[in-house]
Amino acid sequence: MKRIGILSDTHGTFDERLREFFRDVDEIWHAGDIGSLELADRIAAFKPLRAVSGNIDGGLTRRVYPQFLTFTCEEVPVLMTHIGGYPRHYAPHIVDRIRAVRPRLFVCGHSHILRVMYDEVYDLLAVNPGAAGEYGFHRTRTAVRLVIDGAQMRDMEVGEWPRRGQEQ
Repeated sequence: MKRIGILSDTHGTFDERLREFFRDVDEIWHAGDIGSLELADRIAAFKPLRAVSGNIDGGLTRRVYPQFLTFTCEEVPVLMTHIGGYPRHYAPHIVDRIRAVRPRLFVCGHSHILRVMYDEVYDLLAVNPGAAGEYGFHRTRTAVRLVIDGAQMRDMEVGEWPRRGQEQ
């Protein structure tokens, strides 16, 4: 059993709210737009990190973190990228990769919109954790955590925090 924290679009932010939300996870998965290699190193010092680069990430970050990551967690095949879309609206280059990899869990970011959907066509759970950072059009910062136990994905939780200046 593994407890997984999923975030995206930090754009350089990994603060105490995120640390507290991810305190009990076993690893963190970052779906791109990390913001800097230094931030990725800080996250990796906190918890083991799996990450992909995003469209705002610079050359050094892109050399360390690939555009696509495929791996198995417990018994769940995972595909992670930054720009991916969602069921029936995938980015054009994603469908062929989904068909080739056949993941049960597809993780992407980019949209800054939290979205969790089951894709009955490809029999997978598509997770976009929204944006955990302060930069972008979103008003609420979000991240996700879940448990992967063998072939089961369960106990998903969403963390939500107002952006600076949005607190009420």
